[in-house]
Amino acid sequence: MAEGAGESADGRSGRPTGVLAGHVAYHGYDLRGGAPGVHRGLPSPYLTLIVTFGEPLTMRAPDGTLVRRDVAIGGLHTTPESIVHDGRQSGLHVVLDPLAARALLGRPAAELAGVTVDGDAVLGGVARELHERVEEAEGWAGRFAAIDDVLHRALDDGARPVAPEVRAAWRRVVRSGGTVPVRALADEVGWSERHLGQRFRAEVGVAPKVAGRMARFDRARRRLAARAAAGAPLGLADIAADGGYADQAHLTREFGVLAGCSPTRWIAEEIGNIQDPVMPGEAG
Repeated sequence: MAEGAGESADGRSGRPTGVLAGHVAYHGYDLRGGAPGVHRGLPSPYLTLIVTFGEPLTMRAPDGTLVRRDVAIGGLHTTPESIVHDGRQSGLHVVLDPLAARALLGRPAAELAGVTVDGDAVLGGVARELHERVEEAEGWAGRFAAIDDVLHRALDDGARPVAPEVRAAWRRVVRSGGTVPVRALADEVGWSERHLGQRFRAEVGVAPKVAGRMARFDRARRRLAARAAAGAPLGLADIAADGGYADQAHLTREFGVLAGCSPTRWIAEEIGNIQDPVMPGEAG
């Protein structure tokens, strides 16, 4: 059993313990007092586990209906998720390395690609325990400790390991911010581009090129959010150049596809709702 997750200086980011460190990251959010609206859950190279407290998460399904979930699990996706709220959202956001999906979720990340499902459908009783423990816990430190404890006990030590070539390729994609060409990735792991693409997609759920696109967008989005939160100039041209985009127009087009809006509109509409956790491996 884990001793309990640590807490960041701001109290909203938790530090996973033991073998979870480096594979998951925790972030707490308790947004209230704002106007009702729709929050965009944006694509990233990580899976998402949301454990709510207070009110359930209300999501718009692909068919337009609204679905309420106490615990939600989402795979890698290339379109924004729509989260409908009445001005309050409260929960824990667990960012999950897709290479750890087999051990924590009992299946490869590929089986969840492009979908968000009820936690019970994947974790069964573990999802219910997660929700109950987080609901009962006091303060962020208590919530982080509760989720860390449940996830440690849910780990499957006998899960089939991910091929080291796929593991190395995924980590290279993420650490480079999606700027490494697929040809270079294949050369580094000693596989052909085709074989790497097949094995990578079978494990992660997207091709290496798509994962790179997600990583590039995620890094740019996070830099944009940090600048907006600090009240600094957005500097879209600089973010585009540093992030591997051809130019600012290229970055803006990617926002249109992956976020459903321009960067400036995203900031204008979401600045009060942005939930920007550390990524696995960054907490320390």
